[in-house]
Amino acid sequence: MGCSRGHTVCLRQSPTVATPAQWLEGARPRTLPAAVSPVLAGTGVAVYVEQAVWWKAALALVVSLALQVGVNYANDYSDGIRGTDADRVGPLRLVGSGAAPPAAVKGAAFGAFGVAVLAGLVLAATTTWWLVLVGGLAVVAAWFYTGGSMPYGYRALGEVMVFVFFGLVAVLGTTYVQTESLPLPSWYAAVGVGALACAILVANNLRDIPTDSATGKQTLAVVLGDARTRGLYAMLVGVALVALVALALDTSRLALLGLAFALPTLPATRTVLSGATGRDLVPVLARTGVAELLWAAGALVGLLVGAL
Repeated sequence: MGCSRGHTVCLRQSPTVATPAQWLEGARPRTLPAAVSPVLAGTGVAVYVEQAVWWKAALALVVSLALQVGVNYANDYSDGIRGTDADRVGPLRLVGSGAAPPAAVKGAAFGAFGVAVLAGLVLAATTTWWLVLVGGLAVVAAWFYTGGSMPYGYRALGEVMVFVFFGLVAVLGTTYVQTESLPLPSWYAAVGVGALACAILVANNLRDIPTDSATGKQTLAVVLGDARTRGLYAMLVGVALVALVALALDTSRLALLGLAFALPTLPATRTVLSGATGRDLVPVLARTGVAELLWAAGALVGLLVGAL
């Protein structure tokens, strides 16, 4: 058993390999709607304002999913070696639980980033090469969320970067590679999707305030405190609603099919505002992820029909 000198938590001895089920859980599949949703929303706008290029949409989805899996493994690795995951509530942490060696988890993270880079290079080569810079920044941001000597996720900037990369960059980028333009509806979609992606992280960090505070991880939730973080979650849901209405008013009223996102967010918001803590907040993450997917899928269907 080896201990991190900077923390009181010790890492458990890792076996040679984790099981496939553990690797899958470590990839945190419940977070994947945050990768699928921006591609759906960005493609919906592309369909409405011009014409979708479906193979480019598929490649954009590969990039987004690979980045999400990569950042999940990278966070597992970085938090695990710092000792901040040893007593975490929620999904399995491969390093913190001792299920997999740190080097293996780090390798999985960079393997996922490699897939994102390859798919991104194809998109850049067939669209514009400055997208390589955007993709490079996305990979750097994914790694330094919790990696490196000064991770920005430990300095209350996680939500900002999630909004930028899994909201603005992902949605606008998806629209751009298909239309080579950045129409106003795409910005509305980016704000709505980004707000719900942030809400997932806010709920996660709300749950982890006790353990993050104890280990010195200064997330936005730790800085704001419990009550304000709960208010922030509700505010982000409201922003997503306003952005959807703006999108529908600027394109097709059928985009309001995305209002289906209220079905999971209403109970999730009630749970957050009720003062739930610990494991009682875990379902909020899943519901918010589903809500983001419904927002984007509803808007996509509405824009597809509206474009006919």
